[in-house]
Amino acid sequence: MPRKPKKGYFVRGQFIAEGSPEDLELKAQLKGGDEPSKTDLKRESAQLQKTGEALLTLRGDLMQRLQLPEKLVEALGEARRITNFEGKRRQMQFVGKLMRGLDEDTLQAIRAALDEQQQGSAGEALALHRAEQWRDRLIESEEALGPWLRAYPATDTQQLRALIRQARKDPPPDADAAAKGQAPRHGRAYRDIFQLVREQLTRADAAHDEADSTAQDSDEH
Repeated sequence: MPRKPKKGYFVRGQFIAEGSPEDLELKAQLKGGDEPSKTDLKRESAQLQKTGEALLTLRGDLMQRLQLPEKLVEALGEARRITNFEGKRRQMQFVGKLMRGLDEDTLQAIRAALDEQQQGSAGEALALHRAEQWRDRLIESEEALGPWLRAYPATDTQQLRALIRQARKDPPPDADAAAKGQAPRHGRAYRDIFQLVREQLTRADAAHDEADSTAQDSDEH
């Protein structure tokens, strides 16, 4: 039996078979672009649901700035209250559905708020690490006090010296507790030095930021 001819058409002298990649590409061009596939839509839905889950951890001030639809805010609040795994999963699916109704500007604002919070958390962790390093240096080394006072002259020198002396007199943390994975218990002076150092670092950083902002304003004018 003779083979049935393929259905198709000619474009610039080239035969295009119906259903071929060339056919699908041409039809997509005629429609003004590729339509999203089911896989693309499923991937987008999963990403929006993941963004919705991240919104559960967003700080209150950042959340208020977004001015999200009331229905979405209520759905997020309900998701925070649900402790049952299956119930929370279904609620987050509902949140994802509501997220799909947001315009691109709102979605961009949400992503920006989440990034801002993440950067703030990273900055806070770095600041705490700096304070811990200075605390340990001041207690362990006689030579650390001079560089600290030169860098942070607003420090109450008498108070800091007294705290350092007391921290060196206090007994070391229980080694057995540390071996068991328990948090070591230090004396009060150890904790007070950290608070004093942390406060001075925060003040210095704030003054530095203010000076940068003033310089930037001056350059603009």
